[in-house]
Amino acid sequence: MLVAAAVCPHPPLIVPELAGSAASELDPLRTACTEALRSLVRSRPDVIVVLGGAERSASYPADAAGTLRPWGVDVRVGRGDPVLPLSLTVGRWLLDHAELPGTVPAVRSEAVAFDAPPDECAALGAKISRVGDRVAVLAMGDGSARLTEKSPGYLRPAAAPYDEMLADALGNARVDRLAALDPVEAAGLWVAGRAAFQTLAAASIAEGGPGGLRGELLYKDAPYGVGYLVARWSAADAA
Repeated sequence: MLVAAAVCPHPPLIVPELAGSAASELDPLRTACTEALRSLVRSRPDVIVVLGGAERSASYPADAAGTLRPWGVDVRVGRGDPVLPLSLTVGRWLLDHAELPGTVPAVRSEAVAFDAPPDECAALGAKISRVGDRVAVLAMGDGSARLTEKSPGYLRPAAAPYDEMLADALGNARVDRLAALDPVEAAGLWVAGRAAFQTLAAASIAEGGPGGLRGELLYKDAPYGVGYLVARWSAADAA
């Protein structure tokens, strides 16, 4: 059963070693991610599932390795040969550096294909909801990369209202809106997190809807022309 969730973006520059002298520019983002992750642990899950987009869907063992070497510096997580995609590598790095309180539960990693259709996201979300009695999900995903003229995908007028919609849906745990995201529209706006967000929604719906979970938006900005959103979902009576 899903008892909590956190949503974070996965820019390589969130890792200070890659950002260099510009590392401080993303300090507010790192702080928000840390706060969201600590909420996961406070929900007392027996497993945390790190979920993120990739070229193909795949499951990875708890100690699977990832590296940020393709983005400039060989910062690593896990053990062995690097196999994790960027989203899961950054997610594991965030978990390793959040100084989480208490005992960190078991961790699993699930990649969902960026172009996965809604029914595939729904099936994966249902699977994730059943991996433990108390499941927390760290969903890694970026918003649109077409918000400004300097964005990776250049400016698309529809990108800003789309990101506002995402911020509202993630910040208020609106699983109905996330479940209804259109893959074609998201792809046209370069929204890397669509499949991960839709899978997270499915994990909640699989347990009968959002139930007692409430959402809170902790961060919303586009410092490099890409929408970065941080949110947490927790029980309504959580401290």
